[in-house]
Amino acid sequence: MSVESSQGFEQQPQDAPEPSPAAASADVQESGESSAVESVVEEGQDQVAAERSAGLEAELAALQSRYDNLNGQYVRLAADFDNFRKRQARDNDDLRLQIACNTLSEILPVVDNFDRARQQLSPQHEEAQTLHRSYQGLYKQLVEVFKQLGVSPMRVEGEPFDPTLHEAVLREPSELHPEDVVIEELQRGYQLNGRVLRHALVKVSMGPGPQSGAAGAEPPAEEQAG
Repeated sequence: MSVESSQGFEQQPQDAPEPSPAAASADVQESGESSAVESVVEEGQDQVAAERSAGLEAELAALQSRYDNLNGQYVRLAADFDNFRKRQARDNDDLRLQIACNTLSEILPVVDNFDRARQQLSPQHEEAQTLHRSYQGLYKQLVEVFKQLGVSPMRVEGEPFDPTLHEAVLREPSELHPEDVVIEELQRGYQLNGRVLRHALVKVSMGPGPQSGAAGAEPPAEEQAG
């Protein structure tokens, strides 16, 4: 058989048959249903995401509120503790100062006695001078200890009378001092770090007496006429 005859038997390619209108309609319907399903799925996912986001926001708000509440409690507790610590420190300082004042107040009469004995001693002999030097040494040691503790004596003579520092025992006229001026210290007062440990007992001036005023007045008219 020749090549021509064999080529004559070869089948020519045929075009694919066009789909029928019914099949095309089915494809369109199926595609539409797919899109609708996808749209429903997306809407469902968006709703779930929105609900989850709303839940997370609510949980965050609750946690923030709880944090604010706990933080406020912490701040108040810290402030209360700081106030308590400061108040406790002040109370301790006041207690220590009160104990020191009470103790030193009991010692002050001993200091007064040392001072009186020191002033009254007038050594004439060697033995008396030795005793006097011993008194002086003890008194200086006592005064030095008082200085280290913050105790200082008041200097009151010539100062205006101050009831917070002085206690007036006597009042008398004075030609040298105006009224309400301390003219004599009867018992020494002491302070402890600026706080009165013992008031000073003092004598206060009443100013010039009535006789002084009368002496400076003019004589009666009868004497002037005479």
